[in-house]
Amino acid sequence: MEKIIAYCGLVCTDCPAYIATRNDDQEGLKKVAEQWSKEFKESLAPEDCLCDGCLTSTGRQISHCSECEIRACSIEKNVRNCAHCSDCSCQKLEKFFGFAPEAKTTLEGIRRRL
Repeated sequence: MEKIIAYCGLVCTDCPAYIATRNDDQEGLKKVAEQWSKEFKESLAPEDCLCDGCLTSTGRQISHCSECEIRACSIEKNVRNCAHCSDCSCQKLEKFFGFAPEAKTTLEGIRRRL
């Protein structure tokens, strides 16, 4: 399977929510919901974790996609992901990279190949 890179640089196809959704794995979604509820100090149900990737406009997306500033900005600027944006690495991304440094590595790799 080809990797799907989210706007922010996370690899959707490596995400446990994406994998569980694609495999119709209800137990996997339950585990993701439990883990993320603890990690993000929110109450998430398995259905909140259904996700076909944030690049989709018609598929299922985790509940955070509707409020994600990085996703909204990328859609507004019509870029494939933030590596393709002239403002990469903006303040929104830098804040996010503190939480997900692997996303920075992914976007930097893409930018080098552009």
